[in-house]
Amino acid sequence: MTDTFSQAWSDSLQALLQRGSSAGADLVEIFLERTDHIGLLAEQNRITSVNPTFAKGAGIRVFLDGRDGFVSTNDLSQEGLTRSLDQALAMLGLEASALSTANGFEGLSPLRDYGHDKETWLATCPSMADASSRLLQGTAQLERLGQHLQVRRGSYARDWQEVLVAASDGTFARDIRLHQSTGLSVLAADGDHRSSVGRRYGSSDRPDDLHTWDVEASAAEVCQSAGKMLRADYVEAGQMPVVLANRFGGVIFHEACGHLLETTQIERGTTPFSDKVGQSIAHSAVTAIDEGISSGAFGSLAMDDEGMEPQRTVLIKDGILQCFISDRAGELRTGHQRTGSGRRQSHSFAAASRMRNTYIDAGPHTPEQLISSVDNGLYCKAMGGGSVGPTGQFNFSVEEGYLIKDGQLGRPVKGATLIGDAKEVMPRISMCANDLDLAAGFCGSVSGSVFVTVGQPHIKVDTITVGGR
Repeated sequence: MTDTFSQAWSDSLQALLQRGSSAGADLVEIFLERTDHIGLLAEQNRITSVNPTFAKGAGIRVFLDGRDGFVSTNDLSQEGLTRSLDQALAMLGLEASALSTANGFEGLSPLRDYGHDKETWLATCPSMADASSRLLQGTAQLERLGQHLQVRRGSYARDWQEVLVAASDGTFARDIRLHQSTGLSVLAADGDHRSSVGRRYGSSDRPDDLHTWDVEASAAEVCQSAGKMLRADYVEAGQMPVVLANRFGGVIFHEACGHLLETTQIERGTTPFSDKVGQSIAHSAVTAIDEGISSGAFGSLAMDDEGMEPQRTVLIKDGILQCFISDRAGELRTGHQRTGSGRRQSHSFAAASRMRNTYIDAGPHTPEQLISSVDNGLYCKAMGGGSVGPTGQFNFSVEEGYLIKDGQLGRPVKGATLIGDAKEVMPRISMCANDLDLAAGFCGSVSGSVFVTVGQPHIKVDTITVGGR
């Protein structure tokens, strides 16, 4: 067997799929993976952490009557893969037998190779020395542009992955993926005043991205935000209209609503939208998309982790729920058609229905029109962290916020938290601007942490609970 995944694996994988099918499995899926990761951290004016990791392995999943068994292994020998397959079969009460006949398996299709023109990506990524130099440029720019900075940090991560998927329905596909992300963050302090601000930037399938990163612009954005929030007053709590900025403002839709539109939530019985297809779940101003096709976006992919090509999936159109985000198991157990959304962190996880690039689509208004429509409210320019309950209850901190008074932006405020429930807030998004933009992020769920994009234009929420002092 070759280290690089290729057509040469066909005979070996077909033998395994034949074995599983002959044991009586409805479907057998094999996911092979090789990874190469590097992570760097710069603090003040030096590199303080270097974290390289390498891995390879396989995840084998067997389906029978809506149930499944899953086993992962780091042993890619034929013996190791056979042993793992037999363990997965045993979970479902199945046993391979030399006397059994195939259960509908007709062989693998010709290899669909999405990685054939990506072989040079890893070699052309920035070296560790280059990446370290760029990060130190970033922390130096923070020092030059910022004031009262107690902590300056820069981070870089490069994740390279080669995958091969084979299944007894004939699926046989290979891909190479590349994700790179950079981040800058600061802690500013002056007496009793504090502000902490960070920004992340990320892309997929662009080996040269770190070289073309505009370090000065990113540092200026972070320092400007930290400076404005350093001496900001605390916001007063209450119910009020809110305007949320584009890009990472979309994290609230992702967390509070997007997860509820994954078929895993239907299987668990934790989504209030399970029987709402064709019904209104949001304001008519809202159209929401999940897709894996935007060039260079953090959540884009040539194929999902079940070998299916991605697509543009309209989840909500003019407020009406259209469909769910579905993987192989989701289609089998809920009847919702697969959307190329079967994703996993690594071979150690079974794939599940997961978001890719998920965003509220652009509307007809300008951001200024949204702000001018508010008499007294809050403008959330940058969102921070938060938490979400299993059925869509959420709270998110506002990293950079401003009061809105008589349709004009006012003084900066800090300490704001947005509190709500997805099914209540979605009908209150009454205006969407025309400045859709996306932001890179990471999403953790049942199949581990995956690369995603969140996004939206500026949006107006007519009323929401704002926590503060």
